Amino acid sequence: MPSAKSHRASARRQARNGPLRTRAKTHLARARAAMADGDIPAAEAQVRSAVVALDKAAKKGAIHRGNASRRKSRIMRQLAAAQTDPAT
Repeated sequence: MPSAKSHRASARRQARNGPLRTRAKTHLARARAAMADGDIPAAEAQVRSAVVALDKAAKKGAIHRGNASRRKSRIMRQLAAAQTDPAT
């Protein structure tokens, strides 16, 4: 059972980091949804906003920089695949 002090610290971290992680995940989901709909211009805009959100979350320590880099790499590869083959 955590001490009261560590519980308070955990709550502070969650209050600070939670919105950053949520924002990044939301932007990634919107980008993937736009790709699935075949709306490439909207997907490009959403991917740009997702990259910004991931970079901010990594900069502020909400997620590890390698985690942000991996997610950015994956979403960019998905966008490239959607641009070359709009049917999928």
